[in-house]
Amino acid sequence: MITHLQDTITLNNGVHMPGFGLGVYKVQNGESVVNSVKTALKHGYRSIDTASFYDNEAGVGQGIKESGIPREEIFITSKVWNDEQGYESTLEAFDASVKKLNTGYLDLYLIHWPVKGKYKDTWRAMEKLYEDGKVRAIGVSNFHVHHLEELMKDSKVKPVIDQVEYHPHLTQLELREFCDKENIQLEAWSPLKRGKLLDDPTLTGIAEEHGKSTAQVILRWDIQNNVITIPKSVTEKRIITNADIFDFTLTEKDMGKINALNINSRVGTNPDSFDLK
Repeated sequence: MITHLQDTITLNNGVHMPGFGLGVYKVQNGESVVNSVKTALKHGYRSIDTASFYDNEAGVGQGIKESGIPREEIFITSKVWNDEQGYESTLEAFDASVKKLNTGYLDLYLIHWPVKGKYKDTWRAMEKLYEDGKVRAIGVSNFHVHHLEELMKDSKVKPVIDQVEYHPHLTQLELREFCDKENIQLEAWSPLKRGKLLDDPTLTGIAEEHGKSTAQVILRWDIQNNVITIPKSVTEKRIITNADIFDFTLTEKDMGKINALNINSRVGTNPDSFDLK
């Protein structure tokens, strides 16, 4: 378990990834995302998660450049979108992302969704990018256990990450157990269920006991479950408070109460039912 904002987790290929970072989903390209990235880096964040689908890679790159922090100190993740999948198109999509980011290389590249009939060819392309040294690690996003099993049947490189919707209403127990067994790191997107958990009485009660916000309790729960988390924010105050979770510990009783909130409820789409085109 990480104990500081810049602490890292060692992925299954030996690469060290910060256990806490900034997500920029739905942050508008331009001044908004530039300022969000610069603010996060100023306050100690060292991991930024974007995607070609977010249409803000250029702004993320600009924010990194303007931060004055050396590129090699920042862990950058991007993802290949559904209509870019396939072998050749994935290679092209990667080049386009790196060009927009203007960072020279990526630390982590993910398949955004498991597009049926395409994600295995996409993975072959990502393996080539990894073998060619263009990306330090490769992984997936929104993969169920059966997707991972199918992918790994004839893959040369095991995914280092599965980034999925994860929060107290969706604890993904089967997936967590599988990933633990396979040494695949779980990472949470939408850790706060897009704000839908902030008024939950169990969570607000625990937050009051610790003198913390509900959001901070949820993010701390992620950390204590050894799940990497990347909350999104565009305001300096929220960026700071989201990361202010290393000065308290949830008790075993607290963790049990939060775990019991699981109702397998998604705010996003189930990868098995998504129209993956």
